Amino acid sequence: MRRQEFKIEQEEEVTEFLQGMSFGFLGTSDEAGFPRVTPLNFVYTEGCFYFHGSHAGGKMEAIRRQPQVCFTVADEYALIPSYFSDPELACPATAYFKSVTAYGKAELVESPDEKAAVLSQFMKKLQPEGGYAPIDAGDPKYRPRLKGVAVIRIVPEELTAKFKFGQNLKEDARDKVTGGLAGRNGARDAETIEMMKKYCPYHNG
Repeated sequence: MRRQEFKIEQEEEVTEFLQGMSFGFLGTSDEAGFPRVTPLNFVYTEGCFYFHGSHAGGKMEAIRRQPQVCFTVADEYALIPSYFSDPELACPATAYFKSVTAYGKAELVESPDEKAAVLSQFMKKLQPEGGYAPIDAGDPKYRPRLKGVAVIRIVPEELTAKFKFGQNLKEDARDKVTGGLAGRNGARDAETIEMMKKYCPYHNG
């Protein structure tokens, strides 16, 4: 059963998370009905997920056969060892993370203008320093390339978000975890503490 304390309902927070990420996992099914998971880059804009690739290949064949798909994005902030809160039991060991899963229909984008706009969003995310000619559907240099690339839109019918940062812990257990993170001082430990403060019901400031 899904833990309610980890669910995030605020659309703004979910959008901010998705727009800050660039990598996700597409779930489809193959001709035999087996699940297929494809890692790929994406952009999230106007409430939809977009990715691009070849018109051929297993991923596109799966989408044409069954356009109902799922798409998951996750970002692991920190591994939480059991000894942060219990000196003996392994049970408290966990990870803190943000994740979003969407279920919906994958659609082939036909409009060259929409393709150009989406691919421009990709470039802003993956190559923010620039160094390329703007992608314009009317530019003869880009026109054949836009025709040759497949751009897929996923329109979510259901979207769930889970941000896990110790919301289920009692105050003393939370303090032990934040103390352990502060003492370890790993790459994202300070950021994780801030997320715990943001989402934990015991934090008042």
